[in-house]
Amino acid sequence: MRNKSYILLLIIGAILLLTGCTQVNQPIDADSTGIWNEYFVYPLSLLIKYFAGLFNDNFGLSIVIVTLIIRVLLLPLMIKQIRSTQAMQQVQPEIKALQEKYSSKDAKTQQKLQQETMALFQKHGVNPFAGCLPIFVQMPILIAMYHAIMRTAEIKLGTFLWFELGSPDYILPIIAGLATFFQQKLMMANNASAQNPQMVAMLYMMPIMITVFAFFFPAALALYWVVGNLFMVVQTLFIRNPMVKEASTGGDEK
Repeated sequence: MRNKSYILLLIIGAILLLTGCTQVNQPIDADSTGIWNEYFVYPLSLLIKYFAGLFNDNFGLSIVIVTLIIRVLLLPLMIKQIRSTQAMQQVQPEIKALQEKYSSKDAKTQQKLQQETMALFQKHGVNPFAGCLPIFVQMPILIAMYHAIMRTAEIKLGTFLWFELGSPDYILPIIAGLATFFQQKLMMANNASAQNPQMVAMLYMMPIMITVFAFFFPAALALYWVVGNLFMVVQTLFIRNPMVKEASTGGDEK
């Protein structure tokens, strides 16, 4: 499991590198070149400008609207990920039984373990990598939104509520951190690995990181984080946790 976590971190790191994070300080416009800019960042920048134009150049409200649209569009992927995770959890007892049966470390025994594990997955219709796919689809979109906000020049001149979008704020980072903490706490409520030390560490580390970063970035980006995390709180309360609880109850009844 630890090896899978390392692989996932490496892949996410590769995505961050390949999606042009070094261009974050370069303005995005029609002259920006490259697949990343032309098909991801610039269309999102245009979308933000479009909704801002509908509301008297209110770029703060536009960021809220576009963030919500993206999160709603990603909902089916989130549901697919939950179902895949639940399917994996349901076969865990059988996987552990196989691991105990083939506990020897010799190559032939380990090969037999892999074969029977794959047969078990096929029997239950479980794809061990299906839960990772939604993450890989979401990451470029969410990073592109980050780029669009940071690289759209008009946003830096706008204001929203009490803050200037182009300057750091001192209230939004705290709200972003609290929303992140609350959302992760809710996710752990029905998570079988909630007592895992790594999970507990992430519960506190992620909100702290978000809060610290938000203090140094423009308030427009902090606003994006706040809206995204608040949406995730609602999503966790009304979609994720009920699905996890229902799957868990169904498994117990069986």
